[in-house]
This record gives sequence, C-alpha cells and structure tokens, in this order.
Amino acid sequence: MNDILWNPSKKRQQASLLQAFVNHLPPPLVDYEEIHNWSISNMEEFWAHFWDFSGIKYSKNYDSVLSNNNMPGARWFEGSELNYAENLLQGDGDSVVLVGIKESGEETTLTRDELRQFVARAQSGLKDLGIGKDSRIAAFVPNCIETVIMMLAVSASGAVWTSCSPDFGSEGVVDRFGQVKPSILIIADGYHYNGKVFSLDEKVNAVLSNISVEHVIRINFAETDSSLNHSSVIEYDNLIDNDSVVPDYFQVPFDHPLYIMYSSGTTGPPKSIIHGVGGTLIQHLKEHQLQCDVQRDRDTLFWYTTCGWMMWNWLVSGLASGAKVVIYDGSPAYPDLGSLWNITAKVGVTHFGTSPKFLATSAKESIIPREIADLSSLRALLSTGSPLVPEQFDWIYSNINDDFQIASISGGTDIIGCFLGGSPLLPVRRGELQCAQLGMDVQSWDSEGNSIIGESGELICAKPFPSMPVGFWNDSDGSKYRRAYFEDFPGVWTHGDFVEMTESGGAIIHGRSDTTLNPGGVRIGTAEIYRAVENLPEVVDAIAVGRPISADVEVVLCLKLAKDIELTTDLEDLIRSTIRTTTTPRHVPKHIFSVSDIPYTISGKKVEKAVLSMITDRPVKNRDALSNPESLDEYSTLDFD
Repeated sequence: MNDILWNPSKKRQQASLLQAFVNHLPPPLVDYEEIHNWSISNMEEFWAHFWDFSGIKYSKNYDSVLSNNNMPGARWFEGSELNYAENLLQGDGDSVVLVGIKESGEETTLTRDELRQFVARAQSGLKDLGIGKDSRIAAFVPNCIETVIMMLAVSASGAVWTSCSPDFGSEGVVDRFGQVKPSILIIADGYHYNGKVFSLDEKVNAVLSNISVEHVIRINFAETDSSLNHSSVIEYDNLIDNDSVVPDYFQVPFDHPLYIMYSSGTTGPPKSIIHGVGGTLIQHLKEHQLQCDVQRDRDTLFWYTTCGWMMWNWLVSGLASGAKVVIYDGSPAYPDLGSLWNITAKVGVTHFGTSPKFLATSAKESIIPREIADLSSLRALLSTGSPLVPEQFDWIYSNINDDFQIASISGGTDIIGCFLGGSPLLPVRRGELQCAQLGMDVQSWDSEGNSIIGESGELICAKPFPSMPVGFWNDSDGSKYRRAYFEDFPGVWTHGDFVEMTESGGAIIHGRSDTTLNPGGVRIGTAEIYRAVENLPEVVDAIAVGRPISADVEVVLCLKLAKDIELTTDLEDLIRSTIRTTTTPRHVPKHIFSVSDIPYTISGKKVEKAVLSMITDRPVKNRDALSNPESLDEYSTLDFD
C-alpha cells in the first residue's frame, strides 16, 4: 500500500457535494467503498438518485432508468427528452461563466446572459442555413470563445457536433470529417502557437478539395489574410448579426447523438464514436460534482486542451455544474513554463487540469510554480493523458501546493469520461489513482476473466454505464463497435489498459494492454519502464516497444536525452541497472537507442504502436494524428544488428 500524502479535512469532506449526495440516500453509507459498492449493486437507484440530485433540466421525465441490462445494448433513461445546451446555459445570468485567454494574454469574459445571447444569435444564423435536428456540423478550430458558442448553438438545435484542432494536418481532418460528411465546416483564419501566427488557409483548402460542404463559417481569430476555395464563405460576425436573445432548445431523446469523437487513428483510420446527449451530460455532471467536487458559483475549472481532445468536451460541460470555465489557446510554455500558473493565479482557478508530460517538463526545467504565482486558489490538480508516476506526486506537493487534492484520472474518448479518478472523501496515496468512479464497475481481470487485486490485469467494466457510445458512424450492424470493446470478454467492456487495483481501493495504470510487452511470454506494461528512466537527469523522454523476434519479443527502448548528453556504454549500463532495480529483469531492454524526439498524438499520448510499425517496416496509416509526425522517420533507420 502506498504512502498517504494528503488527507481531506473533515470540514472539507462534510462540505463536499458527494457527502450531500450521500446524506439524501436511504441506506446509511459511511465511507467511499460502501458508496461505490452500493452504486454498482443498485445501479438504477444510484443513477435515478443522481438524476434528481444533479439538477438535470428536462422537458420529459424518463419511463425507466435502465432497460436491457446488457453490453452492448443497454438503454438508459428511455422516454426522457432534454437538451444539452439548455443544461449548460441554465442559471442566473449576471456572473462571469466563460473566460477565453489567448497566448498573448488577451482575455475575453462572458456572463451567462451574454453567453446565452450569443448562442441564440449563432443558432438563428445556423437556422437560416437550414441547420436543424440531425444536421452534422464539423469544426476545424482553435480553443476560443467562438468555438464554445458554436458548439452550444449546434447542440441547442438538436444537431451533431464534431471537431478537430488546428494542429491536425489536412489528411487527418479529412480522415475524420470525411467519414461523417458534414453540411457545414466551421474554421478559423488561423491560430497562435509559441509566439507565432499560423494561417489555416492551406490546410482548409486541402480539406475542402476532399470533402463537400454546403457552407463554410469563418471565425476571425488570428486576423490573418484569408482566401478560401469555396463558393459560400460566411463570416462568423455576419452569422450572429441578428436580434435573437434566447436560444430555442430542441428537445431530444436521451441517446440522441451529440458528439462524434475520434480515436487516435495512429495505426489505421480513426474510429468515429457517437456519444449521446444524455449519457455525456449525466456522466460529466457526476464526475464534476461527485468526484471532483465542482460546486456552483464557487469553482473555476481549467484544463489545458484543444478541441481535438475529449477533455475539451469534458471541460465545457463544467458549465452545467455552475463552474466558471477557463479556456486557453496557445502553447503551455509561452512565453515560458510559468504561463499557465500565472493564469491560474489571475483567474482564481480552483481545479487545474494538465498532463504528466507538462509536469515532467516543468520539473526538468526546475520550475517551482508556487514561487512563480499565488496558487492559493487551487483545490485540486487533475491529470490525464498518461500515468502520473509516484515521483510526480512528490514534486507536485513540494512545488505547487501541499494542501490540495491530486486526482490522476483515466478513461478516454471511447466513454467521453473516466473509469478511475478522484474522490473528495479519500486520501491521496503516492502513485495511485484514488478510486473507481461511482456507477462504474471497474475491475482488473487476468486472461481467464478472474478479478484480481494487487497485480496488473485488463481494465474492464463489468456492468453498463450511461456514457457508453451510442455506436460508431457507418456501423449499421454494430460489428465494429462489438469488436472494439467486447471481443476479448463478451458482455464486458474491455478498455485496452493494464490496471492494478490496490488493496486500499485505488488503482495504478500500467500502460496500454494493446501495446503490451511480452518478453518470454510474460506480459508487462510500458509505464513501469518510463517511470524508471524518466527520473534520470540524463533522460528527457522515452518510448518502449516489443520487437518480435522468432517466437518471442525483445524490449526496445528509445530515449530523448538531455542537451549535450550522449548515449555512452556507461549510460546504457546505468539505464539497464536502474530498470532492473526498480522493476524486474524482464523489463530490461535488449536495445537502447538515442532519438531526437518521441512521437505523440495531438492529445498528448505516446504512440508506441506507430513506433513498432516503423521498426518492423509496416506503414503508419495516419501520421496526421501525431503532433510531431516527422519524429517517426528516424525509427525506421534504427540498427538492430
């Protein structure tokens, strides 16, 4: 059991929304373990109680909480009708609810009344273009105020939203939007990153040459000269130039499509995942209110993200819980690594969302956030994208804040939410995610389908949950959907992660199970190797894959080294010794290489599959899913002789 680094005070526990939720339950539940067990043993009662507690606004109540208790096939809250945008926009209108910050520091704020009015105007403009229920609207846009307004206008109309961020290449955008055939493409003239302005015209024109849309709506965000090859280009300012004041909220069934999201697509065409209005809303409300303790008119929620990552959707849903939402577009390290911490202090962020990569970079550069800015407003630091290693817990409490919650969370685009994360009632243990989320029957299973504790196994969810995808686009018989999650263990969601459930009720993520290393037939995850080597001062970053040889695999470790450091025999010996000491001999790599960069997806995940494809002379089909696709080229030249 890992050391306890922080405990919530009794006062904080008693003041949490989770405690308020429990206080209204019939059974006397004392601790989080009891609450979680009750939530999965009495699923319908749990979700029905949360439906009432969360304040979901609906026009028609449900007839049944859950019908067909199968995966796939479960149907939630049948008979209900609601609107996603209406839930995000309800409430008093005088307070600031949305803050948009550019890399330059320019800040725009909107009250709830102002946001509602802009959404109404955008919706009216879309209606004039023929947009209504079931229309599909695609957006190739930066993370700006206008993007949030347009998404809410689309969802208010009962239409479907899908988006990519401007750092995607044109092929990656076509691979995604080309599948769903939108009627309108929303774009920006450009975006800012690392002190530079990038025009989007070349990319947009390449997209428009491959997919057909009726209209293009252009947001003047970067103020660049823009010329698009399309007969109907409508300026955003002209679209919203009308007198509408209140949106017309089109009421839809619980499982009506809201978003089309995409898998990373690093080894083939990305999956087009359809998420429903009700499932997305209730899952996000539960995670914000019960797991993160985001409280109305008190908390300010920020996550460094782009519109191509599900954390953007998760962040914006914070409006439904009454949080002030902060969005940022630009580099997290411009003009320096103190930028986001200064924003936190200025805006009063209470819940700061980030990634282990950003934290590791800050640590490597000897950044001490608490000395850069006043971070006394912070109540929680949330992290996802990859596992948060134990040493990073130490660094956070030493350098950011010693009296707040660290919530490392894990889930994904597939469920537009989390399986594992935080709880305001629980202590933070070094190196662990605090708990399984309420209503999520998360377990670790061995290859025979036995639930295991204290060792790594497949992360599964044994019972249905509301934010399961409605389905995949262009998958009328559901075969792609079933293959993606239900092939290994029929009737049980298999997520593709290795997880260890601990005796204390926490969890440790050991990496993706579909990039498993199997030296000698023993399955190991990559996260343990990364933890061992990335704490060495000589190492900036690392990626490990299993290279097939004969009937076995050998571990290949590629390292991005610190400036002026060379991969000498002595350094190789140190790395192997460190891995052997901190893990097991089976984790020790057969080959170690120095590379100039480690490939990542645009959402910040290492792409082990793509590296494996390169070293085994197989094509990587979707390089546009990477933030740095050029980094892959040198992997094909690695010498294994």
